[in-house]
Amino acid sequence: MTEQQLPSWADPAVSPADLDAQGVSRRGLLRRAGLFGAAFALGSAATPAFAASGKRGLGGDDPHLAYLVGDHHVHSVYSHDAKYTFSQQARAAAKYGLDWMVFNEHSNFGHANYGAKLEHAEIVKARAENPRQLIFQGLEWYIPAAEHCTVFAAPGPHETDLLTQFELAYDGKLLGYTDGSATGTDTARNEAHAVKAIKWLAEQRRSGYVDDVLVIANHPLRLGIDSPHELRNWRDAAPEIMIGMEGAPGAQGAAIPGWRGATSIRGEYENKQSAQSWAGYPAEAYVTYGGFDWATATVGGLWDSMLAEGSLYSITTNSDNHRTVFDTWKNGDWPAGQNFDNTGRLPDPVNTDTPQPGSDFWPGEFSRTHVGVTRYGYRSVMAGLRAGRVWVDHGHLLDGLDVRVKRDCDAGRGVTLGGRLRVRKGEKLTLYVTVTSTSRPNPQGVLPELAHVDLIRGAVRGPVTDRDGWRAPDTKVVQTRDVSGRKGTYTLRIPLTAGDESFYVRLRGSDGNRHGAGYLGAAIDPHGPIPHEPGNGDPWADTWFYSNPVFVDVTG
Repeated sequence: MTEQQLPSWADPAVSPADLDAQGVSRRGLLRRAGLFGAAFALGSAATPAFAASGKRGLGGDDPHLAYLVGDHHVHSVYSHDAKYTFSQQARAAAKYGLDWMVFNEHSNFGHANYGAKLEHAEIVKARAENPRQLIFQGLEWYIPAAEHCTVFAAPGPHETDLLTQFELAYDGKLLGYTDGSATGTDTARNEAHAVKAIKWLAEQRRSGYVDDVLVIANHPLRLGIDSPHELRNWRDAAPEIMIGMEGAPGAQGAAIPGWRGATSIRGEYENKQSAQSWAGYPAEAYVTYGGFDWATATVGGLWDSMLAEGSLYSITTNSDNHRTVFDTWKNGDWPAGQNFDNTGRLPDPVNTDTPQPGSDFWPGEFSRTHVGVTRYGYRSVMAGLRAGRVWVDHGHLLDGLDVRVKRDCDAGRGVTLGGRLRVRKGEKLTLYVTVTSTSRPNPQGVLPELAHVDLIRGAVRGPVTDRDGWRAPDTKVVQTRDVSGRKGTYTLRIPLTAGDESFYVRLRGSDGNRHGAGYLGAAIDPHGPIPHEPGNGDPWADTWFYSNPVFVDVTG
């Protein structure tokens, strides 16, 4: 079948064999009904679930979506501190229901000079071996003056060259552009180089050198060196490229009791403020809350302060898989004369039959990023991420989530995650939250149950004057719905009113096991996620979901 012969909804970047693999919550239905049968079952008789969006009116009319489940932060033997082969990671991802994944290996000279090209050959092989998975090649970029980012491109003739050029020209570690301290003589240069790097990627996309490329900031508060002004500068350099940050880091198994140590924190967030850290972060910012980064978990905090500017900034979650908890594999031994610097690759791992040190879960085992797509394929996943059609969960807390905001006078479908709804002052709106409860035990053997859904609302005030501001004082939890015991698929209908100013809404919920007053107080967040005791953070007993926002733009 040629590209021209593909159905209108098919992504020509994908072979026809790939076209029936959908999100894990839809997989059984698709297998039973076939792609078009599932589309009609999940959509309507008149509008298949994969139908393209038509013209948008004032009230918006987003398409029905299928959600593909993925992980943008996975390491292999091509990272100096990991241990698994591509095949091992791809098999695990398939076992746990992932539709897409990104191999983002650490930058270093061994990788740039040798590993990237070898890695690409194995990715091509892995794509052939796993035709129902979308496997991206990426890079974990050491941001000049800051932390790490995932950078990944759409498959094409230049994907490896793009990443290698970028690594050599813009990686902070390779260039020695690591200083980001407040008094550092090179800090301004280093921060400017990070902005220049993102603009360079944007130009490669505009010129057609690659079909698409995206950047996502990884574990932003782990070291406290991603300052608010840097996050804003990266976003503003090219918001179509720098689309967001990890709302929750990988390494979620770090604090399983009795496993890694008495001081371990989920996500390996075990650091204190250093000379490189931004001084404005409180000490409480260096731990996770229900497994989520403080920047995301704090209602009215850093993430909300960026959303309150009226600009989309997405969140994700992932495994950051290097070494899986309770796994029995270890790194193989080096042949004489070989090392990572002169090969760009670790030896294949060896099975010991004895549990080895680790903090991570396999891709898809615990952390999942759900991306709403209208077509199946690499570019469609990237388009869904860029549009912000994203929700995330831990522990397989939900099978499905669909969110729409609609004017009560409008017959359309409304606007979904990441979108904008234009309304007039005083109009009545309804937020529709359709939840599909988990139908089977998760990989831990537990059947998760969602206990509550929180609605978070914040005013949109436009660009800030203080680029290091991290507070959104008008954002708070405005409603909580108790959904304990509800099973199957159900829809919450929450009335909203457009006031004098534009606003956004986002959602959050949990299994209800651990919560308390949020970091900014109970008046803002009465039952939010809280830190666990060091060394006592069983992730399976404290699971949450978060959604991206929907913006409501109020006109006169």
